[in-house]
Amino acid sequence: MHWTPDSWRAFEARQQPLWPEADALERVEKTLSTLPPLVFAGEARNLRERLAQVSRGEAFLLQAGDCAESFDGFNADQIRDKLRVILQMAVVLTYSSGVPAVKVGRIAGQFAKPRSRPTETIDGTELPSFLGHMVNDLPFSDTDRRPNPDRLLQAYNQSASTLNLLRAFTKGGFADLHRVHAWNAEFVASSPAGKRYENLAEEIDRALRFMEAAGISSNHPEIHEADFYTSHEALILQYEEALTRKDSLTGDWYDCSAHMIWIGERTRQLDGAHVEFFRGVNNPVGCKIGPSTTPEQIVGLCDALDPERSPGRLTLISRMGHDNVAEALPRLLEAVRDSGHPVVWACDPMHGNTFTADSGHKTRNFEHVVAEVAGFFIAHRQVGTHPGGLHVELTGDDVTECIGGSAVVETTDLGRRYETMCDPRLNASQGIELAFRVAELL
Repeated sequence: MHWTPDSWRAFEARQQPLWPEADALERVEKTLSTLPPLVFAGEARNLRERLAQVSRGEAFLLQAGDCAESFDGFNADQIRDKLRVILQMAVVLTYSSGVPAVKVGRIAGQFAKPRSRPTETIDGTELPSFLGHMVNDLPFSDTDRRPNPDRLLQAYNQSASTLNLLRAFTKGGFADLHRVHAWNAEFVASSPAGKRYENLAEEIDRALRFMEAAGISSNHPEIHEADFYTSHEALILQYEEALTRKDSLTGDWYDCSAHMIWIGERTRQLDGAHVEFFRGVNNPVGCKIGPSTTPEQIVGLCDALDPERSPGRLTLISRMGHDNVAEALPRLLEAVRDSGHPVVWACDPMHGNTFTADSGHKTRNFEHVVAEVAGFFIAHRQVGTHPGGLHVELTGDDVTECIGGSAVVETTDLGRRYETMCDPRLNASQGIELAFRVAELL
């Protein structure tokens, strides 16, 4: 079928805001379509090549970052600390897996969130649900919850600023391997479970000393710099269409809002607008897969999103829950394997493990997160397929949103620093500890 950047408009688009003023939305779309791309087609192609390595078992994907980025408190320290945790995790995963870690952030565009209900009712007042800062605001008032298309422009501008800083950090020495390992050594020294991870940290230290002795110093680009890519759930299709451009070198269409985009569990209908939009852009794309997915559905998604069976094109992100993964995942792995699609399989151990604590806070148990990752590896081992990576919600801040971890967060701690606008995130310590726990599994 013929595809254009706006052909999705002929299909049902779920989880879209009810924009109150069509003229204002059209004005914003036109403005966005004239602005410079946030990323370039060549960068997206590079990521696609890296993900092709992941699909062959020659690299490991680490995709991590915020549940939903915020317009509030946006600053350089926040970006730096989030990047620091991802870099620390990547070093541990690279050493333990024996292959490079492909680093992809949920950052510079992760401003929209799907919701289970389009409206929310408090004390008899019904208002639109909070859909992320790209659409509306969190306070429960008619003004804040009213979808505002000007927020799409603010999301673009904040994404541009974030990308600028990320490029400066990753190419300017902040990502130096020795510096990142020193941070991990500090974590091991200060963590209550540090003894458990001492051996691995010492092995990495010896490897770095050997590299120095062999002449591979911090002056080497592979040691001093890092490749870092951005991604987000491409939920608001007007925004994605406006930033879709035709590559002057290849003539192919790319969504230049991020290097990689993904479809959520709630919007992956084969006859829906999101699948229609995604099938025409040449970025590497992802799709969330939950326990209700059937083998027929998953093969249908592969056929729609990766008809040419191109390595690195499609990443399937399983989000099963620790108590469902052993039963639900193997049959899907078998179906995709038998279909011949060379997908990347990544594990999202966060979304299937959310529950509400007695305090009323949504939370996740760190041990459940680890258990789902373990089940993910076991399922792949059973089927003979490759576990390609992790997809994790985390922050660089010392929040108390997920319980557990060696620096234990108890249920009674949740109200102390519960700062997420939507779903609970691992804090910096929990994120790094997860990398060490996955290293043990690897």
